[in-house]
Amino acid sequence: MKIERTKNASRNILFGIILKIYQIAVPFLMRTAMIYFMGVQYLGLNSLFTSVLQVLNLAELGVGSAMVYSMYKPIAEDDTKKICALMKLYRLYYRVIGFVIGGVGLVLTPFVPKLISGDVPSGLNIYILYLMNLAATVLSYWLFAYKNSLLQAHQRVDVVSKITLVTNTFQYAIQILILVLSHNYYYYVLAILATQIITNISTAIVVDKMYSRYNPEGNLDKDEIQQINHKIRDLFTSKIGFVVVDSADTIVISAFLGLTALAIYQNYFYILSSVMGFIAVVFTSCTAGIGNSIIVETAEKNYNDLKKFTFLISWISGMCLCCFLNLYQPFMELWVGKDLMLSMGAVVCFCVYFYIQEINKLFNTYKDASGIWHEDRFRPLVVALTNLCLNLLMVNFWGIYGILLSTVFATLFVGMPWLLHNLFTTVFDKKYLSGFLINLGRYVAGVALVGVITYLICNRISFSNLWLTLVIRGLISCLIPNVVFWGLYHRLREFKECVKLVDKMTKGKFRLSGLILGEK
Repeated sequence: MKIERTKNASRNILFGIILKIYQIAVPFLMRTAMIYFMGVQYLGLNSLFTSVLQVLNLAELGVGSAMVYSMYKPIAEDDTKKICALMKLYRLYYRVIGFVIGGVGLVLTPFVPKLISGDVPSGLNIYILYLMNLAATVLSYWLFAYKNSLLQAHQRVDVVSKITLVTNTFQYAIQILILVLSHNYYYYVLAILATQIITNISTAIVVDKMYSRYNPEGNLDKDEIQQINHKIRDLFTSKIGFVVVDSADTIVISAFLGLTALAIYQNYFYILSSVMGFIAVVFTSCTAGIGNSIIVETAEKNYNDLKKFTFLISWISGMCLCCFLNLYQPFMELWVGKDLMLSMGAVVCFCVYFYIQEINKLFNTYKDASGIWHEDRFRPLVVALTNLCLNLLMVNFWGIYGILLSTVFATLFVGMPWLLHNLFTTVFDKKYLSGFLINLGRYVAGVALVGVITYLICNRISFSNLWLTLVIRGLISCLIPNVVFWGLYHRLREFKECVKLVDKMTKGKFRLSGLILGEK
């Protein structure tokens, strides 16, 4: 079966962005409502439960990634029988995973209060709230979760976006009513549980209609199952790395600095992660296409694609970094007030964290798409342990600064060099690495340049009207990086290929090639 990579990626990105806008705007209103109707500690409690459950999700072991990767080839070859057998195996694994998460989660229940420093909101039973969140996680695996693999492997993530858009509307509507009318946090969490059930069932119904010929039946050869199990085993360390890096910050802040400090940190991180979520739409939408390309295209074609995507992500991330640098503080003052703000130094740390994470995500996308988890199996674990040790050490001296910098140091000095080495010894020719690093260094220097320029200009712009400050600074932060980047890079092959890619994805509606490149 031939997959239309550009068409599917365009569709996935479009609906992914629509969903992401929705998932930023509405939860933002709900966070604001929770701050003013229930108190800032509830935000910290939400973040803590999310992080604890992410740790429990280690039981997933990377089964999803391994199974989706295993489907790329049979889909390309239109091997229905093998796809059905993979679905059956996937269903079995997810049932076991749900059972393991539930069991381990119950065992950990007595220790949950020890993860909170200081007081919790009065009248709340932490155990009941934790068990409700645990139930939502377990049901996410038990209720037809395996059918999502078909959508991901066929590069139809847009279908998931549409379903999520509908079910989240139901969830947010109920939750906002609860916050305004009853202030009952138990009902708030119950709405999450109900939405998880509806989302899984709805997705299963849609998948059955789209891919009716695929049913979980048949058996794989023992050798094939063994190969999949090896991939899952290799993915386990990657899963540990992701969870520790993503969750350790939140848990350490809660345990050492308290729920209020965690809520303030999470307000900043919410804005950061929202923008990261937009860029993640591109990664998610292109992963299956990259995986398909690695199988059917030449090594040179795939390397040129890597250079193109690196350039594109660096440009987008650089512009976003300028916006964070110059808009964070006036926006936070307008949203939550000066009492719930961090220092400008913390903002700079967030900006560095953001840029490094986005470049690192691109490399990880290629790692996942090419399935080199065995070669990469130790790296995520070492990065995670480095991050955790630095977290525990630096939080005592530098507080929030230490939390952010520990992740930056672990990723920049341990994770990224190691990952690049793995990519350029297994997927790409090692001779390309030095040239790739030179280009990457050029992009980093460009981002640093526009960051300094925009900050020096915007630092002189401060009106008594914060909305006016945001608008003027926002225009500067968006305009200057694009002008400077164009001046620095418009002659590069990567720039021209990115313009043509956007033209292709939009079917030439904006005629960017002719306007920007001067072509007829």
